[in-house]
Amino acid sequence: MGMSEIVLREYRGKDLEGITRLDEACFAKEFRFDRWSMQSFVEAENAISVVAERTGGGIAGFVIVHVDRLAGRLIGYVVTLDVAAEERRKGLASQMMNDVERRAQIVGARWMELHVYTGNKGAIRFYEQMGYERVGVRLGFYGAPGRDAFVYRRELFYL
Repeated sequence: MGMSEIVLREYRGKDLEGITRLDEACFAKEFRFDRWSMQSFVEAENAISVVAERTGGGIAGFVIVHVDRLAGRLIGYVVTLDVAAEERRKGLASQMMNDVERRAQIVGARWMELHVYTGNKGAIRFYEQMGYERVGVRLGFYGAPGRDAFVYRRELFYL
């Protein structure tokens, strides 16, 4: 299945069920969002939510970014990025990140930031390839000792 058969678009309310199911498939219980949390994240006032939809229907992936003001500057925070198992390693995650970074930039964000589980080697490699730099660590970020997160950040350069 080629990339041409996947279209990136903004989140719509009817996607909630599908993205919640995908999150359940992508992440272990301690890292995933329940339906209520997912809805509050994806529909937040400051959310930029992008869905990768297969032309035949169905969700191939999605990303949620919140744009917040921090010390007088706007920063885009990656709440979650999910790609269906069968769509991985085809460049979809990069495509979605480029899309939300551009959208965040358009609304004035100067930086992107995210947390990634210290044990998630694949995600760490991905974000570093996307130009993110490790700037810190948050101990117990995922709710238990040893479940730590690295903090990654990337400056957005105006196009």
